Amino acid sequence: MHIVGKLDRNIYECITEDIVTDDVIITEKQIQHIKDSHPNDYERFSEYFSEILQSPNYIVEANKPNTGVILKKIEENDDVFKTVLRIATSADNERYKNSIITFMKIDEKEWNRLLRNKKILYKNE
Repeated sequence: MHIVGKLDRNIYECITEDIVTDDVIITEKQIQHIKDSHPNDYERFSEYFSEILQSPNYIVEANKPNTGVILKKIEENDDVFKTVLRIATSADNERYKNSIITFMKIDEKEWNRLLRNKKILYKNE
């Protein structure tokens, strides 16, 4: 388990108001999933986790409870990323933390598709 950053409850309460911790982690299992499913994305872009969490461009609805899809454009190189974040709530095991489920670099077409087809929960003005 690796702590990758903290979240701002004011931003992430759009997913659920029942947020029990600010810490965000990623497990070895999820790192391996990212490496297997999205080759080289973890190695090349995991340094952006904190920035993605601190200042998402959008959070859109995910298909699981207490989960959001974070969309972030990194301005310096115009890369766009999709990160799925599960929020730990009071109904979960008290040892659970907010957790990155998956992460990947996406293209502009996928970015636009997500914004067109998913409910936008948060937009950074």
